[in-house]
Amino acid sequence: MTRLVMKFGGTSMADLERIRRAARLVAAEYDAGHKVAVVVSAMAGKTNELVAWTDGAGRPTGDAAGNDDLSDDEYDVVVASGEQVTAGLLAMTLRNMGYRARSMQGWQIPIKTTDVHGKARIADIPPENLTRAMDSGEIVVVPGFQGVTDDGRITTLGRGGSDTSAVAVAIAASAIRCDIYTDVDGVYTTDPRIENKARRLDKISFEEMLEMASLGAKVLQTRSVELAMAYRMPVRVLSSFVEPGEATDQGTIVCDEEEIVEKHIVSGVAYSRDEAKITLLGVPNKVGVSAAIFGRLAQASINVDMIVQSDARSGEVANQLFTVGRRDAKLAKELMEAAQGDIGFEDLRVDENVSKVSIVGVGMRSHTGVAQTMFQALSEKGINIQVISTSEIKISVLIDEAYTELAVRALHAAYGLDKIGA
Repeated sequence: MTRLVMKFGGTSMADLERIRRAARLVAAEYDAGHKVAVVVSAMAGKTNELVAWTDGAGRPTGDAAGNDDLSDDEYDVVVASGEQVTAGLLAMTLRNMGYRARSMQGWQIPIKTTDVHGKARIADIPPENLTRAMDSGEIVVVPGFQGVTDDGRITTLGRGGSDTSAVAVAIAASAIRCDIYTDVDGVYTTDPRIENKARRLDKISFEEMLEMASLGAKVLQTRSVELAMAYRMPVRVLSSFVEPGEATDQGTIVCDEEEIVEKHIVSGVAYSRDEAKITLLGVPNKVGVSAAIFGRLAQASINVDMIVQSDARSGEVANQLFTVGRRDAKLAKELMEAAQGDIGFEDLRVDENVSKVSIVGVGMRSHTGVAQTMFQALSEKGINIQVISTSEIKISVLIDEAYTELAVRALHAAYGLDKIGA
């Protein structure tokens, strides 16, 4: 008998009927001979409600610079309760179906984390308690998104932390796989809401999935993919809105590149509307200026993505352009304005009407002309490229937000992604 970890997201736990369906899926895997642990999210919308309650109770909201202060450990006590509810309800449902099931809280396993409340990171999961329960025939139900510090205080892992919890539990249990059940039946070549010809991928490499997640795809949380890749833990993404046996060929396996026989030049098109472009004009072209600019942004925990520097008409000054998340644009602008005297740039411009569109594929490593195809496809649709950034397996461009969906469809067609799996 092999160990298997299953994870159900908030939409899969949204009400008692969906919890019953999840229980039937868990029971089917148990009956098939697996030793099962289940990681659950809070009911859809419940975490937002709990966070709002902590705000209403007077939780610290930030310092003068606008930085979030989530150091209050009582905040974690409150928001962690949503997953504890669904863990108990799923365990009760399984017991009522005749199965041995029990919930194990993060402190009982234990899932040991750092002490940064609200944004903790998993440090260690001693496997003994978990595997002992699984091997005895119990179905173990674990609240996701949370853990415990060395001094016994509850912590939470930040948004999307239940995916990370599930992968970490699978690694600790030496599971054969981590199955993540969500409201879609796998990873698609692009967002099906934009392109109705998008196709589900049977397999995608860890590297591709990590790029897709970081570039805007919402299927898996980035930290969970990083963890799975580091420990080579296979992850399967599949829908929880089916009954056991209804769709035997569903899902997408996230795995090592070597396990994918037919590699595509481009596997997917991702996009993000959460972008803002900041341009500093007339920046002194001298040593230390870039460090001064991006050091201030780093100190404020503002993540910078694309960066372009170009010479101005005079060799003594340059123009600096970079992108940040749209929610960080206001603070980034304020920080740059406050530092204008020290840095010495002439003007500052902020544009929030931009989006990032990216192509991703491990096949790009060994094929030429990939970028030319992208640029040609966008040119034929009259879409101007403002910024370009690349890595070994992705190319991203910044464009006017109004052309986002047109760009996604054009690139999806240009690389023949509508024919994958056809």
